[in-house]
Amino acid sequence: MTNRRTFLAATLAAAATAQAAGRRLNIIQILIDDMGYADLGCYGGPAATPNIDRLASEGIRFTQGYVASPVCSPSRVGITTGQFPSRHQIYSYLDTREAQRKHGIRNWLDLKAPSVARTFHDAGYATGHFGKWHMGGGRDVGEAPLPTEYGFDESYTSFEGLGDRALPPGRLSDQNEKLGRGNITRAAQRDLTGIYVDRTLAFMKKAVAAGKPFYIHLWPNEVHDAYDPQPEMMRKYEKYAQEKYVQQYYATIEDMDRQLGRVFRAVDEMGLADQTLIVVLSDNGPTAWPRYYNEKREAPGSTGGLRGRKWSLYEGGVRIPFLARWKGRIPAGRTDGQSVVCSLDLFPTCCKLAGVSTPKVKFDGEDRSGVFLGKASARTRDILWDYGRDSDYQKPGIPHDQSPNLAIRSGNWKLLINDDASKLELYDLAKDRAESTNVASQHPDVAKRLSQRLLEWRRALPTDI
Repeated sequence: MTNRRTFLAATLAAAATAQAAGRRLNIIQILIDDMGYADLGCYGGPAATPNIDRLASEGIRFTQGYVASPVCSPSRVGITTGQFPSRHQIYSYLDTREAQRKHGIRNWLDLKAPSVARTFHDAGYATGHFGKWHMGGGRDVGEAPLPTEYGFDESYTSFEGLGDRALPPGRLSDQNEKLGRGNITRAAQRDLTGIYVDRTLAFMKKAVAAGKPFYIHLWPNEVHDAYDPQPEMMRKYEKYAQEKYVQQYYATIEDMDRQLGRVFRAVDEMGLADQTLIVVLSDNGPTAWPRYYNEKREAPGSTGGLRGRKWSLYEGGVRIPFLARWKGRIPAGRTDGQSVVCSLDLFPTCCKLAGVSTPKVKFDGEDRSGVFLGKASARTRDILWDYGRDSDYQKPGIPHDQSPNLAIRSGNWKLLINDDASKLELYDLAKDRAESTNVASQHPDVAKRLSQRLLEWRRALPTDI
């Protein structure tokens, strides 16, 4: 009898293990381009975003979510590596060779850097990248590694990358097409998100058919300008017609939401909702070109009263919408206004949730799996930013939004300072999320401690490329 019971228990355990192995966590990370903190409906925005809003209602919505940079390329490097992008000498968006040489920026992310895709690929996942890349390749840089060299089984991008790609009309696409290195098609800007979604859905189905879990980056070009919205969406926002950029922006957001809804529905219809983590965030704050203000136009995108926009280390440049759903594991309808989370955390957090071993590297992000699962907590690591190393760096069009070039968030304190120790500013974000009152003189000990740490960090960053 004992042997029979032992045999039965062992058999049931083996069956449970096999079932668990066949139901490993899938991950879909959606990184929206240049969307403001308060643009989505679930963050109080005026755009109709029912699909993302529903996702938020079925999961967790963070109100203190951050990215690693106020501009695209370093923000994406932070997600890929789990480390401050300045460690990899990518401080601003990747441009031409000459611009990068002038600014001391590498032409692409070093293949030796940690890669979340490579980590999941090595753990047996099917890995795919669909959408904007912008970590190497484009303009006049044609020998950058392909996305697949960082651990993706498949990739499909646009003019900010190489490999198979779809190129919309424009000068950058014309330059990119001459670089070759992939199957290239032409498509309207307004159709790109739909193309990326098609690729994502096909990849998901192929992975499931092969019995493999999947790790996917779906990084649309929207809502980066110039906008090319669907005509029917423009009609829905005619009340903004006097502000043409705003009308185009909200029309573009709603159409993007419509396309992303196809992915959310597919996950549900395939029966994968209880084994798929979906994360949605933006790569930085809303755009702030000087031309908007020169034309006496309203800049599109809302920060919800936060100071700063894209290219700024004030909150409006780096605090972004950040939400996640994993049905049955993440409590539905949860809003976490206490926990500070950062895109740097995604690498170690996703590994923890998926049971994937992390590489032996020093992460600047931290495992926030408990927070994702609904247990609010303070973070143990400060967030540090480095942007705007010389006068040629792009800045927001309004001087009030132009920040010092270094910043640190430590607890509720936010300190900003230039790397020459000028323009020191200290804010208590628990009382002043709009960063309106500099309290450095009232808290000299805090200002001294944080400024010293920030300047020492800046001096220790690599400079030799």
